[in-house]
Amino acid sequence: MSGKERRDEFRAQLDEARAQFEATSAKIEEKAGRNLFLAVGSGLIFGALFLGSLFIARQAFMVLVALLVSVALVELAAAFRVAGRRVPRVGVVIGGLIVTGGAVFWGAEGALLGLFAASLLLTAWRLVEGLVPAWEVPPKTLIRDVFSGLFTLVYVAFLASFAILLVQAPRGEWWVFALVLTVVSVDIGAYAAGVLFGRHKMTPRISPNKTWEGFAGAAIVAMASGALISVLALQQSWWVGVLLGLVVLVTATGGDLTESLIKRNLGVKDMSSWVPGHGGFLDRLDSLLPSAVGVYGVALALGVFA
Repeated sequence: MSGKERRDEFRAQLDEARAQFEATSAKIEEKAGRNLFLAVGSGLIFGALFLGSLFIARQAFMVLVALLVSVALVELAAAFRVAGRRVPRVGVVIGGLIVTGGAVFWGAEGALLGLFAASLLLTAWRLVEGLVPAWEVPPKTLIRDVFSGLFTLVYVAFLASFAILLVQAPRGEWWVFALVLTVVSVDIGAYAAGVLFGRHKMTPRISPNKTWEGFAGAAIVAMASGALISVLALQQSWWVGVLLGLVVLVTATGGDLTESLIKRNLGVKDMSSWVPGHGGFLDRLDSLLPSAVGVYGVALALGVFA
């Protein structure tokens, strides 16, 4: 065989391997509903920022949470605007910072008072906007806009404040680490089991890619990882980790479905395109936000804050 023939054969084998790789990637993307390799890459970058801020300084983690909350608030406000609901972007970001700032400086009471103050601010902001002739709308539309803004505050900023409360507990950085690791475990378990065994759709109208087989896989992986991190990092019994895994299984799955329902109702596919392979920041935080509340509740019941 001549040198040219060997090169042609090698090139043909390379093209065949590339075609097989692309076909496999397309099947995985169809099953998962996202580009796996972009998702993994951006996830690793996000994970590095998260771990660095969490274990180097709690203050850095709180700043990171405030930044992520601000971006997620802008994303959700923009999505509401696509559906014709005017949520003030600047006003909702200021309100979100009030809520998270209250949690940083005054704990749970500060988060609640911050939510109350931010709600008043955002309501007044939208009502004043309604007095401007160019933005004048019927009272029914104005009320709808106000409630959309209040929902944005609660769904993003208030739920995120529980992560700030959690990190302030004794060994709080490990509780937040457990929160994120268990949420990731749910995601990995659901993805792997769904791709390999997924047959029965869980909620085809809300999230077509979710299957009951994926949910079962998520439950197994979440309980196993929860038990491990409970013993190794939280200094708790293994059953606490199993409980933690079950709580996060419900909250993470519910959070994912809730955001899917919101996007479907607003007529958007992703909250933004700022995170390659994931869509927007809120698309990545949808499972974490309600899970922060769930893990905080478990820690509170165990007397971690005492």
